[in-house]
Amino acid sequence: MSIVLAFDIYGTLIDPHGVVTELQRHVGDRAAEFSRVWRDKQLEYTWRRGLMDRYQDFGVCTLQALDYADLLLQTHLDESARASLMQSYRTLPAYADVPAALESLRSAGHRLFAFSNGTAEMVGAVLEHARIRDFFEHIISVDELQTFKPSPEVYRRVIDIADTESGNCWLVSSNGFDVIGAVSAGMKAAWLKRFDGVIFDPWGIDPTLVVQSLDELAQKLS
Repeated sequence: MSIVLAFDIYGTLIDPHGVVTELQRHVGDRAAEFSRVWRDKQLEYTWRRGLMDRYQDFGVCTLQALDYADLLLQTHLDESARASLMQSYRTLPAYADVPAALESLRSAGHRLFAFSNGTAEMVGAVLEHARIRDFFEHIISVDELQTFKPSPEVYRRVIDIADTESGNCWLVSSNGFDVIGAVSAGMKAAWLKRFDGVIFDPWGIDPTLVVQSLDELAQKLS
């Protein structure tokens, strides 16, 4: 039986801090700080909306997080800058190890799915720009269920769409909360520890596998 690999997108395959270059045009040397605040608030807003059952799609969460960062850092972005930065989210780059590793995993016979908080349209655009869309059998978006990771139902949706058993279905993610969510829902999960110093949440719910790169994942699942 082929292994099903459901890849998180932002932070795992696609670099959300790829906006820094565009941010430098608007906020100068505060670009890296702005990017960190923006990303942190983006995730926080998905969790809060999921818990409150007040769903708005990932694009709305991203825009509201952008506005929060602008207010916090007092960077006074105008409408043109806001629009340019939101557009940049559709052209974020893939991490360097992504294309070759996806090719290796697909060639090994595994089934690859894109699995994201982003809408299918938003995810499709960024994958097309990064030239990796064709590796994936399907884009699975939480938008179909009007909630966000780590709700158990979004992981069950992956298993249902892939039409496989939970034990044959892997999440691949650099986000610890995502890995814990998948394991809690009965999936296996590979935590991609992309950066030194990143800590996995000490909940006693561990990843099935820990890798430092997608190349290492491809080697271990070959």
